[in-house]
Amino acid sequence: MDPVTGAIAQKEFDRAQLELDQNNVLAALACLERALDIWDDPHWYSRLGFCIAKQRGQITQALKFCNLAIVHDPENPLHYLYLGKVYLIAGKTNEALQAFRQGRTFGSNAELERMLVAIGTRKPPVISFLSRDNLLNKYLGIILGRMGLR
Repeated sequence: MDPVTGAIAQKEFDRAQLELDQNNVLAALACLERALDIWDDPHWYSRLGFCIAKQRGQITQALKFCNLAIVHDPENPLHYLYLGKVYLIAGKTNEALQAFRQGRTFGSNAELERMLVAIGTRKPPVISFLSRDNLLNKYLGIILGRMGLR
């Protein structure tokens, strides 16, 4: 690839990042798709995955892109941030928390920390030897929480 097309792709990616920072996901998606048409950089896949999940609802494809980005750059906390955001869009809070926590092990990121605080920490199950999803644990937790005992 010549330097001119690389510069154009980088400019489109920078614009996409700016749009993401301003929470304009549709414009970011368009810029990312143009940038990836010019230069296929796996480091940009996590952002593309988030945009696809948010705008088009294609969760499976988004997860593939995020995981590909992690394979190519496993110590970049931003990839885990976007993976966690995709999980949140899919309604999978536990997986999102795991992704955010794993990303935090590779470095601090203000948005990653903000997402962890926004989700909050969950209390341990009432009956520890039963799973969190067990109906007894679920309803005991709700009842005890309403009574102020938990």
